Amino acid sequence: MPTGVALRDPRQQLFDAAARVLVRDGVGELTSRAVTAEAGVAKGVLHRHFADFDAFLTELVLDRIARIEARAADLRDRAGSGTVTGNLTEALVSGFDPVAVAMIVLVIARDELRTRLRAAGTARLPLVGEAAAMVAGYLTAERDLGRIAADADVDTLAPTLIGAAHLRFTEEEHGPAAPEAVRRVVEAVLAAALR
Repeated sequence: MPTGVALRDPRQQLFDAAARVLVRDGVGELTSRAVTAEAGVAKGVLHRHFADFDAFLTELVLDRIARIEARAADLRDRAGSGTVTGNLTEALVSGFDPVAVAMIVLVIARDELRTRLRAAGTARLPLVGEAAAMVAGYLTAERDLGRIAADADVDTLAPTLIGAAHLRFTEEEHGPAAPEAVRRVVEAVLAAALR
């Protein structure tokens, strides 16, 4: 008789379980045991696919960074269509889902994780830096199209937008910030740059 059920994608199953634990219980409760219990698998499954728990967490965050990079390409492709405010509002609302906000806390809380992520070539503050690069790339494309001022300092505007939006999302007690609140942030930060 088989002793277990074959897992179709154990890495993704573990990533999804870690995301649920992070959002529900917080960084302090994220352990390999909590992840495997949430995933409904034996603890050895995690260690079969990852050298240690920090290697698992590194891959978890790198997976989220890959999603940001895919979203960045999509956002740049939207330059010239819709409105700058609308495009950025949608990107920020979808980018700062509860899992992303919890992962940023995780990265800040774990020194070894930040060290490994930087060794993998991430931004100085992983997730936040990639999100700022996504916004800067989009703003550059819009500046090239003349939809924002030619002298707009996208390298200042992008992290300002990310920081202000992140604060909006972390300050909400009952779920993510409303899109209208994020839209107001975008409008305020870009007020002088929009054409």
